[in-house]
Amino acid sequence: MTAAFAEPVMVFDIETIPDVKGGRRIHGLEDLDDAKAAKALSQLRLQKTGSEFLALHLHRVVAISVVLATRDQLRVWSLGSPDSDEAELVRRFFEGIERYAPTLVTWNGGGFDLPVLHYRSLLHKVSAPRYWDTGDDDRSFRYNNYLSRFHWRHVDLMDVLAGFQMRANAPLDEIATLLGFPGKMGMNGAHVWDAWLAGDIQGIRDYCETDVLNTYLVFLRFEHLRGRLSDEGLAREEGRVAELLRASEATHLQAFHQAWLGHPPE
Repeated sequence: MTAAFAEPVMVFDIETIPDVKGGRRIHGLEDLDDAKAAKALSQLRLQKTGSEFLALHLHRVVAISVVLATRDQLRVWSLGSPDSDEAELVRRFFEGIERYAPTLVTWNGGGFDLPVLHYRSLLHKVSAPRYWDTGDDDRSFRYNNYLSRFHWRHVDLMDVLAGFQMRANAPLDEIATLLGFPGKMGMNGAHVWDAWLAGDIQGIRDYCETDVLNTYLVFLRFEHLRGRLSDEGLAREEGRVAELLRASEATHLQAFHQAWLGHPPE
């Protein structure tokens, strides 16, 4: 059986708000304030597609949270600080890939998080050669890179578990809850814009961290499913998560610990 974490594993999630500045530029909404511009963008999108969910290039990143797991370390945090602008968050994300060349793990990262980061890195002139390498610079990336759907350097758990069939996709919240993990806690993606307008960036970052913890715990089950973790290995790695939460003084991580281990699955 393969040892867990032969290379670093980086689980990540992003939270976004409407890019009202870009929307004004594209749609000529210069006379509208942020709230009204965001509403106008939603209405334009609804007329075009039947859904208010904005096109991916009009999502502005306000939080990126990460679980980084190696043989010797397990951490959860949000990149930058509450005052960091989008350019810094995106730059830090790709700097982490340059530094660690980790296995990326997401839930719907191929369909949302990574395309959003592609567009935002274009906007902010962020360079990410390691991420975009498909074997020209590192030959090992030819058959295992971040961009190819069926490679393992990026594991989109939603896509993989659905057998790459969109009709079989499931929400992270429901899968996490099904497995006895906390699922969504206190917020969801639809509330992020309201939280941003209220100035609650810390609440957004905390929520994003609980999402990556759910994703990581599902990933550990997946590693067990495909034989990369034994029963004992799974218990050990879940124990590392529990210890991380237990040692934290952060209220949202303590709440996650209580919601998870206070209500174990049958």
